[in-house]
Amino acid sequence: MRNSIKVERAILNITQEKLAELIGVSRQTINSIEKNRYVPSTILALNISKVFNKTVNAIFVLEEND
Repeated sequence: MRNSIKVERAILNITQEKLAELIGVSRQTINSIEKNRYVPSTILALNISKVFNKTVNAIFVLEEND
């Protein structure tokens, strides 16, 4: 699954740490999601999308091999 979290963070000018604080996870979790090493739960994906004021589908994209 691809995601645009890093781009969205840049648009809002927030760090991984700040995003993690806003949604109640560790900075390492955000880093792992950005690097596609961890697939977030539905609730976590919804919370991330809420911070960026975008739909989950606008941030996370399934790839053919998913």
